[in-house]
Amino acid sequence: MIHTNAMLYTQKHIRFKNSIVRFIAPLVLFAGLLGGCTSYIPREKLMLLPCDSCGEKVKLVTVPLPVIASSPNEGITLGALSALLFHNKNDEISTLLAPQVNYNTNFGVTASLYGAMYPSPDRSIEFNLSQSSKVNHDYEFKIRDTTQMDKKLELNAFAFKLSDGSSRFFGFQAKSTVQQETNYANDEVGFNISAGYNFAKNFQIVLGDRFRDVTIRPGAVSKVPYIKDKFSAQTIPGINGFTAHSPRLSIIHSTLDNRDVPTSGSYVKLTVENSFKALGSNADYRHYEAEVKGFYPLDKARYISVFRFMYSQTLGHDVPFLEQSILGGETTLRGYGRNRFIDNSYFLCNLEERIRLFRWEIFNVTADWEVAPFLDLGAVMESLDKANLGNFELNPGIGFRAIIRPNIVGRVDLGIGKDGPAIFVGLGYPF
Repeated sequence: MIHTNAMLYTQKHIRFKNSIVRFIAPLVLFAGLLGGCTSYIPREKLMLLPCDSCGEKVKLVTVPLPVIASSPNEGITLGALSALLFHNKNDEISTLLAPQVNYNTNFGVTASLYGAMYPSPDRSIEFNLSQSSKVNHDYEFKIRDTTQMDKKLELNAFAFKLSDGSSRFFGFQAKSTVQQETNYANDEVGFNISAGYNFAKNFQIVLGDRFRDVTIRPGAVSKVPYIKDKFSAQTIPGINGFTAHSPRLSIIHSTLDNRDVPTSGSYVKLTVENSFKALGSNADYRHYEAEVKGFYPLDKARYISVFRFMYSQTLGHDVPFLEQSILGGETTLRGYGRNRFIDNSYFLCNLEERIRLFRWEIFNVTADWEVAPFLDLGAVMESLDKANLGNFELNPGIGFRAIIRPNIVGRVDLGIGKDGPAIFVGLGYPF
């Protein structure tokens, strides 16, 4: 189906109104904090709470918040949540629990529970349990442990079962247009495990294994054509579903001062990953990736200049479209929705200036409030030697962040792309 110019204008107008809604989010968060409360609970009443450093009485800060969110793929979501912040005896957050109920026109009512637990500085646990009345669900469990072999061994495990009915596909290559936009639900189950060993100062070697089984179903956005009504299996590998099983090897050099909220240092990661039919994959292909990040603080880290360069290359035949090199979304090109551009490779540059506006303490919780103007530059291509400057997307934008050290970051990022504004709300820095 070909969109008319009038329809395209209407879509951009709707995206702009959604963006205005997202600007309200920080103000809503502020109002929610004012409605919070602090209580103290005896440790024995929280036997299921994993906290090696909690005292006899655990401080609990409860913050009720409305949910007002909008994204390019999902549209507007309204609801309510309650953030439960449990503290250890060092007055650091050891556990975050966030039950919430949302409503979205596309997905109906969604009930979810997110949890992030930090029993000790060397161990973390995250989970997400989410179920919608239409199409969507998300069940995730993640664990990280660095307590083994004198803390030289880092173990990570991630298991998931999800269905995202807001997924989009626009076709391959950098010039894919909004007229080609389609919708689908990627119903997936899989895992991602790794073991990293610190073999020298600031160096780590990582062995990992990734598995995903994907089924492509009709999505939840009825106003956008279904992917199988516009594209065929002959032109889009993986459109009828696929399986990928890929062992990988990474070499990492890191001088970051903090894994979750770094303020200084550098990070370099080189990765090679192979997908094998012999291990159950639908096709044999190889994936190469290089990532470089740098953090440069000024004025006692009130200003932090951050950059990231990434290059990704996927080589092989009949590579499923969701296994190729992809740009778009909250961690790459923030002016576009997730998976906006797909091809054999991509080059990406992110520049960001993180500026601490003030440090505010409320209910004995200290948070740094940041503003972060940014510039994202990237393009997909067949290979780096065939890069065309005319294909690069330049996405300026601005981010707003609240940081509760040493491990929690809440963010709102607004990026501007050729399709219109895009807004993302989430936890953790984008890179």
